[in-house]
Amino acid sequence: MEKRKNIWIWGSGLACGLMACLCVWLVVNNHSKATENADQSRTNYYVNVLASPPLPDSMTFCGENVPLADPSVREALDRELTAICYQHSTTLLCLKRSARWFPVMDKILKEEGAPADLKYLCVAESSLSNAISPAKAVGFWQFLEGTAKNYGLTVNEEIDQRYDVEKATRAACKYLKGGKSRLGTWSLAAAAYNMGEGGVKKNLTNQSSNQYWDTYFNPETARYVYRILAYKLLFENPAAYGVRLNESDKYQPIECEDIIVDSTVVNWYDFCKTNDMTYKDLKVWNPWVRGSKLTVPAGKSYTIKKPAKKK
Repeated sequence: MEKRKNIWIWGSGLACGLMACLCVWLVVNNHSKATENADQSRTNYYVNVLASPPLPDSMTFCGENVPLADPSVREALDRELTAICYQHSTTLLCLKRSARWFPVMDKILKEEGAPADLKYLCVAESSLSNAISPAKAVGFWQFLEGTAKNYGLTVNEEIDQRYDVEKATRAACKYLKGGKSRLGTWSLAAAAYNMGEGGVKKNLTNQSSNQYWDTYFNPETARYVYRILAYKLLFENPAAYGVRLNESDKYQPIECEDIIVDSTVVNWYDFCKTNDMTYKDLKVWNPWVRGSKLTVPAGKSYTIKKPAKKK
């Protein structure tokens, strides 16, 4: 009996020892795998973050060839593409906003006979937002007040149509088409959008040049067109630059009803109550409304956008 007891105790001890060894092996093995996975994860992270964005062998802007065989052109584009690929939050928001605003711009660009690529200039200007620059340029297309008025936009205490995406897009088309006709190329017209036609012409004359790509400009204008090109590459093939964005993540167009205003609005708060809309809706979807009232001259009218009721 004593012998059986000793055998049982010995067997139990052996089993416990084996179980302890197994537990130790599992802990060590899992820790090793966890460490390996963590190392792999860190490796993938750094590879993704530090990867150089791919450049195409060739590309066009508004139908014009971009001379990427020129090292200075290629490196200038690489600089801007690298910059926008790694300013993550701004670039991601631009991509999200594009689903709402590109259809609006594409329609107007087509109607105005302007190339679709010009919408990327708007991205470079304002990140598709009603921004205000230190120089007081305003809106998606960043018009200064004087230029805006010259191209048919109304700017006063009550309204500022630089904040109206549709009207500002049409004004930008006129500006850029005029620049192209006078300067000869869309790339120079884009450069003039940044520094003005007078500055571009002076640089071309002094340097006996007729192309953006081989003209020496100030640093801002020298980078400007390349930034537009970089946005074009990213927006046309976001997956190639590591963007993970579902269609449902984008800001979709909002269906709106048009309210035609052909008489003076004495008070916008009362107007909103009468038209079954919130004051917030008025300001969000009609940011060009700046004052507390709207004076409407005889024979003139304005269109107020009201978000359609959800069914």
